[in-house]
Amino acid sequence: MNTSVEKRTIRKVILRIVPYMFIAYLVSFVDRVSLTYASIGGLDKALGLTSSTFGLLSGIFFISYFFCEIPSNLFLAKFGARKWIARILVSWGVVTFITAWVNSATSLLVFRFLLGMAEAGFFPGMILYITYWFRQKERAKVTALFMTAPPIANALGAPAAVWVVQHNWLNFPGWRWIFILAGIPAVVIGVITFFFLDDGPKRAKWLKDEEKDWLISELRREEESKVKSGTINKIPIKDVFKNKLVWRFTFINFTYVVGLYGITFWMPRIIKSLSNIFTNTQIGWITVIPYFCGAVAMVFMGRHSDSTGERKYHAAFGPLMGAIGLIGVVVSPNPVISIIMICIATSGLYSFSGPYWALTSSVIAAEIMVVGTGIINCVGNLGGFIGPYIIGILNDLTGNFTLSVAFLALMLGATCIQVMLAGKHKADVNKDTFITNDIK
Repeated sequence: MNTSVEKRTIRKVILRIVPYMFIAYLVSFVDRVSLTYASIGGLDKALGLTSSTFGLLSGIFFISYFFCEIPSNLFLAKFGARKWIARILVSWGVVTFITAWVNSATSLLVFRFLLGMAEAGFFPGMILYITYWFRQKERAKVTALFMTAPPIANALGAPAAVWVVQHNWLNFPGWRWIFILAGIPAVVIGVITFFFLDDGPKRAKWLKDEEKDWLISELRREEESKVKSGTINKIPIKDVFKNKLVWRFTFINFTYVVGLYGITFWMPRIIKSLSNIFTNTQIGWITVIPYFCGAVAMVFMGRHSDSTGERKYHAAFGPLMGAIGLIGVVVSPNPVISIIMICIATSGLYSFSGPYWALTSSVIAAEIMVVGTGIINCVGNLGGFIGPYIIGILNDLTGNFTLSVAFLALMLGATCIQVMLAGKHKADVNKDTFITNDIK
């Protein structure tokens, strides 16, 4: 193996692909959580929203996302990443921009539903796109690097968003401006995507011929090794839906996402509930701390998983840590300890993704991943509806977040148990559908 070509090629691909993926995913998360900061900036009062209504508005995104996810992934495979990801970015940017003019809970519900339709396919498209460029041993690190975008988007965006919603410009309230300022970057990056992104190494003009040849041969060699271990190249879509291992990973993702988006959409309100002396500005700055911890934990865990080659225990540790942190929030005696516990929980939440998606792509063949990733992500993301909505209902019923946070801890505990149990079973041995590997 020519190590100089290997190092040079991997470095080039990382520097070209990862910053783009990071920025695009950061913008997607800003669009998703713009509702959170609009809420504390006057949206609730302007539209007369209760906690349960806010939970429904937060989660409805994932219902349309669910129905459009797999078709979107199939279109990406058909039309290519460059065209389809550009379409996704532009369409969700336009929807977010127009959301600034909603005048009722019903119209906001419609636009949140449309946002889910527009954004469907983006994340699994990114996961699939990683398999076009990176070998198995680099995927956890690369996934972790681009997936630091959500915690960083929240860390950097929280104080900025709070500042925006507290000001009015041109007789337009700040909570409306947050949607305008979140939508414009998505449209701009979508246009850039059309000219910047390549559908695979063969079309990468920025790689030398020897670098292209090396990378293509390495990726082909990995897929051939999967074929030898039992993977069949031609797999009907209906057979992918029958795969027990795909559904096993789907339910793992589901319980994890309940916890992830329960925290994501409600964290500012949970922090506000810890003390009646916190101002909105202070809440914005306090919110930075847990998300910064989450970003650091995500990169560390992804790198450590790649360096050791171990996936299962790395993936299980994150939700366990998240559950412990949330239990700590429930039982902590004062706001300072509660914030420390939130930092621990957020670190666990975000450290899960790199090892989990690397584990997923290591045992599921590329032919299955096109549809399989869509199933895992879209069904799993129904948890993004369940988590925020149930928290809203529980908060309305009890008047506090104690039971809501305990529910999220339960979901993360279930995630940890499922990951650990997944390694106890053999994959289905079916020559038409699957692979025979144990989960390592």
